[in-house]
Amino acid sequence: MSLTNELLQNPGILKKEFNAYLLGGGIGSLAAAAFMIRDGGLSGENIFILEAKPLLGGSLDGAGNPVDGYSMRGGRMLTTDNYECTWDLYKSIPSLSYPGKTVFDETMEFNEQHKSNSMARLVDSRRAKVPVNSMGFSMHNRQELLKLTQAGEAELGASCITDWLSPEFFETEFWYMWATTFAFQPWHSAVEFKRYLHRFMLEFSRIETLAGVKRTIYNQYDSLVRPLQSWLTAQGVHFILDCKVMDLDRNTEEGKFVVTGIHYQQNSESKTIAVKNSDLVFLQNGSMTDASSLGSMTNAPEKLTKQDSDSWILWEKLAAESPDFGNPSAFNSSIAESLWESFTVTLKNPAFFNKIAEFSGNQAGTGGLITFKDSNWLMSIVLAYQPHFINQPADVQVFWGYALFPDRVGDFVSKPMSECNGEEILRELCGHLRFDLDIVESANCIPCRMPYITSMFMPRLRTDRPLPIPRSSKNLAFISQFVEIPDDVVFTVEYSVRAAQMAVYEFLGINRQIPPISPHDKSLRVQFEALVKAFK
Repeated sequence: MSLTNELLQNPGILKKEFNAYLLGGGIGSLAAAAFMIRDGGLSGENIFILEAKPLLGGSLDGAGNPVDGYSMRGGRMLTTDNYECTWDLYKSIPSLSYPGKTVFDETMEFNEQHKSNSMARLVDSRRAKVPVNSMGFSMHNRQELLKLTQAGEAELGASCITDWLSPEFFETEFWYMWATTFAFQPWHSAVEFKRYLHRFMLEFSRIETLAGVKRTIYNQYDSLVRPLQSWLTAQGVHFILDCKVMDLDRNTEEGKFVVTGIHYQQNSESKTIAVKNSDLVFLQNGSMTDASSLGSMTNAPEKLTKQDSDSWILWEKLAAESPDFGNPSAFNSSIAESLWESFTVTLKNPAFFNKIAEFSGNQAGTGGLITFKDSNWLMSIVLAYQPHFINQPADVQVFWGYALFPDRVGDFVSKPMSECNGEEILRELCGHLRFDLDIVESANCIPCRMPYITSMFMPRLRTDRPLPIPRSSKNLAFISQFVEIPDDVVFTVEYSVRAAQMAVYEFLGINRQIPPISPHDKSLRVQFEALVKAFK
């Protein structure tokens, strides 16, 4: 009898005999725990989340204080036209700030008050705002782009974007806006690029204003992770922190892969969890923020490599045993192609924010990314609505930025960004803005190097990513950015949440429809608006 049928015929197993072990404390595991409780009837006391870090949230991080400075590796773009599973989840999670409201409610109300309308999306080397009503396409560009969007994924295979588009395409206004909004590089996967064009076709026609982008009230750790963790805690979920999962005991039963034990280290002590026959294990395979490192105003981030990584090891062990478990080497074999660097700046003087508002025409929280398109680093910054952290004082401001080419020598600092400390990054930024350095005299800039941040965009075959529940697995599921979900797009919160919901619903036999992917690309109106935009 399959586990799903066993659960359906004997629902009491959920309360008595069934434990769930989630390896990794990112948004995928937190979402999976919530779906098991909300939709599967599992008691939170039967759920155990093991996380190597002292905090939950994975890549949705945000920490610091006004004295030492704030830091966040990044923030994912949100929309309300997509993100179906994410909002389905957060319609059930209470707000920490507004009694009687959900996280979904507070987020939608916030975005009604603070609408995106970027007025300085691209800035050139003269510090002039680049006109972006036109996408800058030639007829040849349009023909190539149409051919790529209509190609099947089998035809695209493991090809790169550059295999389908001419060099001149990568100098268009569209590419600069699309690439920096979603962090695409020309050598990334043509399949992923095509999926993005279809999934976010609504954004194609408003890419210059970012009108479709939605923001959380605070950074995504404070706004998404903390309320979900609080709700799970109230449900009795067990969080085992500072523990590193080393290996899984496994065997084969009736041709199916079965996890029978979990080995982990905590406080230099080796421990083992015995996994019973009816238990489930969910693994977050791989991590886009693995081996990331922070710098300071005086030191560049340490250049960590795969030898310093943890999240790939267990996946590699499993993949070596079965092709059903994917091929991690497709994603983690070339740091030079998946690396970029971000930085978080803490200010105690409103002068910088005031001058940006004067220059851009946008108050903080309404403008989105400002990209310096001619910068060697391809640097962008974004000023969120303040405060951006729950514990941020009223007289402190925080903004974030990143660069897609940290290996290149700067325009105002004669070294690659990857070798720069926070002071040098601020000097480069002020050079592009033509701001005097005294405007950031008291600033604290914390750079962050992320060697695998776009690893999920690497060219790959469909079989390189496992299904959320591989066909040969009885009790092991994968929930991460490195699983295969047809038609959806990686590098989004939605992808992790959808993978979690798919795995939970399949394992538990939950008779509730997973919110389908919105087919905006099939709408004649959306197609027409995209066509009009392409010819501007």
